Amino acid sequence: MSDAVFSVLMAMIGGAIRVSTPFLFVALGETLTEKSGRINLGLEGNLVLGAMVAYATSYSTGNPWLGVLAAGAAGMVLSAGHGWICKLPKVNDIAVGIAFMNLGTGLAFFFGKPFIQPTAPRLDAVALGNWSATPQVRQALLVNPLFFVGLALAVILWWMLKSTRWGLTIRMTGDSAASARAMGVSVDRVRLLTTASGGFLAGIGGAFLSLYYPGSWNESLSSGQGLMAVALVIFARWNPLRCVWAALLFGATGALGPALQSIGISQGYYFFNAAPYILTLVIMIISARSEAASRAAPSELSIVK
Repeated sequence: MSDAVFSVLMAMIGGAIRVSTPFLFVALGETLTEKSGRINLGLEGNLVLGAMVAYATSYSTGNPWLGVLAAGAAGMVLSAGHGWICKLPKVNDIAVGIAFMNLGTGLAFFFGKPFIQPTAPRLDAVALGNWSATPQVRQALLVNPLFFVGLALAVILWWMLKSTRWGLTIRMTGDSAASARAMGVSVDRVRLLTTASGGFLAGIGGAFLSLYYPGSWNESLSSGQGLMAVALVIFARWNPLRCVWAALLFGATGALGPALQSIGISQGYYFFNAAPYILTLVIMIISARSEAASRAAPSELSIVK
């Protein structure tokens, strides 16, 4: 293997892990929400608001992990508002999600202006590549702890949905609200809790953006990752474990442009930077015609009715 190919491969592995982490948290949050029969397109707003709150909290307290918790709390509050409004009669959850996406980004831009210039303490990475004498390997294996938290959450969420009473209740609510009500389940309460929990995870994804990679707060931080994560959930067919692989795939496509640039290939750089958005379009087109995706979708989602 030539040095150039090896450098690109290592850069893509490291980039896939870094870029995939916010995708993973938002996708897991949206998976949990959609499993209960509700769509939350407002998670882009959660992501941006979480990034701002995390950065502001880290700057004010000097503790980036407090920033992570604050980001999750901000995302949870925003999504709880979404969940509460959606339980009202004749309310469209997609329209409410778009409104909350704009609300979240607007609040972040308004309250985040004082924090664009200051430097806040960032999250440290775990160096897993010190065993190697190759700089590319050491750089690729600088992994933030939030990535491992995301992996653990994916396993826990998969197990919870598959093997616990709570998971059965959530899946039943998403597949047949009438059956859930017949069993004495409060459909509105289940959807409110899952929507708020999904917002918490999306807020943590935003904290990763501002406190680790790229590691600053500005108004163009997200670039639509919250919305792309909705396509990722469809691609993963509402399976938390598949969300991990889908997030890594999105992350690898996002890391392709910088990886090629690192070895001096700059021609077509902007095209490669657009790869995640192209992949999103392809996934949406394929999923629209996929019978397997239609069968896996919770029946109560508005997009399948």
